[in-house]
Amino acid sequence: MTQAGTFPGPWPWAKSYPAGCRPDSRLDTWPVASAIDRSSENFGDRPAFVFRDVSLTYRELKAKVERAASAFLAAGLGPGARIALLLPNTLYHPYAFFGALKAGATIVHLSPLDSPRVLAHKLTDSGARTIVTTNIGDLAVKAEALLAEGLVDTLIVGEDEAFGPSALTGPMASGAGVQRWSGFTAVETASRFPDVHVDDLALLQYTGGTTGLPKGAMLSHANLSAAVSAYDLWSRAEQLSQPGKERVLLFLPLFHIYALVSVMLRALSSGQTLVMHTRFDPQTALAEIENGATSFAGVPTMWIALCALPGFEKRDLSSLRYCASGGAPLPVEVARKLNAMTGLELLGGWGMTETSPAGANIPKGRPDKAGTVGVPLPGIYMDIVALDDPRRVLKLGETGELRVFGPNVTRGYLNREEETRASFSDGGLLTGDIGYMDEDGFLFIVDRKKDMIISGGYNVYPQMIEQAIYEHPDIEEVLVIGVADPYRGEAAQAFVKLRDGAPQLTLDQLRAFLAGRLGRHEMPEALEIRPALPRTAVGKLSKLELKQEEAARRAAAASNTP
Repeated sequence: MTQAGTFPGPWPWAKSYPAGCRPDSRLDTWPVASAIDRSSENFGDRPAFVFRDVSLTYRELKAKVERAASAFLAAGLGPGARIALLLPNTLYHPYAFFGALKAGATIVHLSPLDSPRVLAHKLTDSGARTIVTTNIGDLAVKAEALLAEGLVDTLIVGEDEAFGPSALTGPMASGAGVQRWSGFTAVETASRFPDVHVDDLALLQYTGGTTGLPKGAMLSHANLSAAVSAYDLWSRAEQLSQPGKERVLLFLPLFHIYALVSVMLRALSSGQTLVMHTRFDPQTALAEIENGATSFAGVPTMWIALCALPGFEKRDLSSLRYCASGGAPLPVEVARKLNAMTGLELLGGWGMTETSPAGANIPKGRPDKAGTVGVPLPGIYMDIVALDDPRRVLKLGETGELRVFGPNVTRGYLNREEETRASFSDGGLLTGDIGYMDEDGFLFIVDRKKDMIISGGYNVYPQMIEQAIYEHPDIEEVLVIGVADPYRGEAAQAFVKLRDGAPQLTLDQLRAFLAGRLGRHEMPEALEIRPALPRTAVGKLSKLELKQEEAARRAAAASNTP
């Protein structure tokens, strides 16, 4: 793929860059786990993580990572191995993530929100035969079921109680094939670790299209570290953070690429302290800000919840120097409300799993660009290409598909050669996002080429929901689209045609049927029973009319807003 540092341009966004920052910068890359070694040398006694009752310094984090890497190597899980993580936010995540990478293995992220069928697909597709999890909630039991089904050979379970009492601690797995983290890592630290190269595969991060099951984006050590380098160049130029001096709130889930790279890897590579929580609670977040947090990146639903707290505008947010929103489109009115209430400028940008997820960021002090996702980050090149010919670059102001180049961009999808080829044009990744770039190089996304729904920062794929709904014996046809949701941004709505003679179906009944088939984030939030669903001229079910109805409803609601 073409590297951004050598791309000839043009660079219309250069005029919108902060002083001292070049759009054609080359991005440094490194083996991901080496960031822990460097930060241990430079910030050894500074806390790397604060989690419940534990404050873990960088020197202690390095020791934990090396012990984990040694354990993986002793178990034969070194170069070439694939290790799945089924973890919420807990210290076992950085231990296992960096430990596996230091051992030369590849991480496969599983989501605690995944349904059993999706978990089975990710394990089978990736070839991972080892899972690291913890006994938070029912995760250990959920993982034990995968072991019983023969989908994995080894289950390593971290004891949640190791970090202090918690209401989240659940039952522990046991039996053949199950090891506790404390026992698994009771090994001597290796005297030497494998050589890891930047082009080695670091992460299989599953993402979906709108067809079929999720596909694994192959992200190398170079992809992930190049993204961190792009963010760091931008952050220094914009004076958004200072190495070794920030206290960063981490509520976003580390199994998601946004939290993994944009928050954790960035923070740990520059000696910041991560204040980590397993679940988001607006009162807790506000208390942490008043306790000295200086940086907080969230998804729109988090900012909506914070702004809705009674008396929020009167609370002391003076410690907060940087706040951002990502993972889903941010309603313009939310950013305006936060600014009016607190004076804080809510920044954000654009990215996707396949770009690790660096892409574009919004510069400070540009209220004239309301609705933008920002300008391309240093070392990353973007243009807009025609929808009917992805090799034809459009002029500024013309609407087409966003294409991105850079060392942060995935090499493709695991076991999906044809889909990989179709996703690139002249070496640039076709993002599926439709938008335009203005004369100052600011990007505006106006639609998505695919039908994906982004609900509360999570990707939700309508066809997967439809496939699950079709298993209901009383349902003849179904279409699912995204509709406006005041809290999640978007939510799934199912339009259903029942079989002749079938009893009426309620939303609660449908959701009860889908339990175990879908994750909680995929559950429809609305259901409409219709005598017939719209079709194209050739008889195929069509979502176009439903989307047009939804757009008209939104327009009518907006026109009635004073």
